[in-house]
Amino acid sequence: MAELKRFSRKEIAEQSTSKQALFIIQNQVYDVTKFLDDHPGGHEVLLDVIGKDASTDFNDIGHSSDAKDLMKKYHIGEVIDEDKITYQKAKVAWDDSDETGESANDSFLNSWKFPVVLGLLMTVLYTYIFG
Repeated sequence: MAELKRFSRKEIAEQSTSKQALFIIQNQVYDVTKFLDDHPGGHEVLLDVIGKDASTDFNDIGHSSDAKDLMKKYHIGEVIDEDKITYQKAKVAWDDSDETGESANDSFLNSWKFPVVLGLLMTVLYTYIFG
């Protein structure tokens, strides 16, 4: 397999036009010039990010695995080590109790657990008193 060509971010910005559409996704360089007219979202979407890092835009859209496989066809190189960026995956917080600064007791009282425990306690108490 041939060695990938290495680009600086400045080179990508300078070389990119509508005649040579280059952009960066996750420190990898893609030439989508031949794909502009075939892009399902229209060529304008790609023209907006040529010469730039399109990682956030690409990830925000939620491309399919087929789209990610198709990207391999347009992969022409990578960003030089000096210009590489470390990307962080978006963290999904399913429990927002930490963000509100609630204590453990407050979160228990405001959650679904409190009514369940109260119901069980009342059932046991009712059975003991009237049973």
